[in-house]
Amino acid sequence: MSSNEVTSITLKEIVTGNFHAAAVFEKYSLDFCCRGGKTIGEACADKGIDAAPVIGELMQVAAAESQTDHRFAEWAPEFLIDFIMNNHHAYVRKMIPVLLVHTKKIASVHGMNHPELLQIEIHFDAVAKELAQHMQKEEMVLFPYIRKLLAAKREGTSVGTSPFGSVSNPIRMMEAEHQNAGDELYHVRSLSSGYTVPDDGCTTYRVAYQELQDFERDLHQHVHLENNILFPLAIALEEALIARN
Repeated sequence: MSSNEVTSITLKEIVTGNFHAAAVFEKYSLDFCCRGGKTIGEACADKGIDAAPVIGELMQVAAAESQTDHRFAEWAPEFLIDFIMNNHHAYVRKMIPVLLVHTKKIASVHGMNHPELLQIEIHFDAVAKELAQHMQKEEMVLFPYIRKLLAAKREGTSVGTSPFGSVSNPIRMMEAEHQNAGDELYHVRSLSSGYTVPDDGCTTYRVAYQELQDFERDLHQHVHLENNILFPLAIALEEALIARN
């Protein structure tokens, strides 16, 4: 992607095309979720910052990560689904109970002096509930249907009917839920001033902020693999099977 292309599309579109760009926007506190419909120029103007270094860092990220993204795109779809479940879904399930405890604890202990922690606890609780239901729907409904599509292609058979019609219907729901979770975590990042621990922060405070930051980064890759690789593949595969039959 050229620098001209970067400046002409929105923050949300840039992150959708390369989830690693999120780290650059986070560094400059540019909201690519709730206000992601703005261009870099517009977002930087709102913040009163120069867009040039932001664009420069985005170009560096694009160059550095092109080979990694290419590797993901070359994976067999079945392997990609297994990777998402065994790595990202497993990580989310492991970290949600840990972070619920830690965000509750620091809100209880430090909430008087740092009231933003009370809001962080609420936002992460919303993330936890959203993702728990979201992953179950993927594992019980969407992913099995994608595997069914892949088997039909491999065996030269018809995929038959599904209770939700086209695969694009549950995919739209999953993408909306991805956006909801991303928006909640953006609020957490904003409230925590980019996960900056105050001078009076205890060890649990520091650990919780690091865990939240790691959780957000994992979600960015998780969403990238689904929104930008797996889901478009599933839609194209279903369309090809329909056309063949």
